[in-house]
Amino acid sequence: MDKRPLSVPVFQILVSLSDRQLHGYAILRDIKRRTEGVVSLTASTLYSAVNRLLDAGWIRESDERPVPELDDERRRYFAITEDGLHALRQELWRLEWMIGTMRDKSIHPLSPGDA
Repeated sequence: MDKRPLSVPVFQILVSLSDRQLHGYAILRDIKRRTEGVVSLTASTLYSAVNRLLDAGWIRESDERPVPELDDERRRYFAITEDGLHALRQELWRLEWMIGTMRDKSIHPLSPGDA
């Protein structure tokens, strides 16, 4: 996979998996909650990106179940890999660098009401 810049779906999926393993629907919910609905992926967008991430080795399918007795065995759980975490951290560096160059030029973000 191209390492930079990450697409919005890829970035958000990696962020969702950065601190825990999740199944597909939980990833969708996490993204929607964290972004306050600004990013809302469809299932087809999610699984297309998940398949690319699996192929790239940035995430892996996990056999572990958080609470097996409360879980649906059909769910596929995913976890971020070291390569995926590296890509995410590289993207964070890139975003911080871009923001720094904007601040150097005294360009500031719009407030929520101006967007």
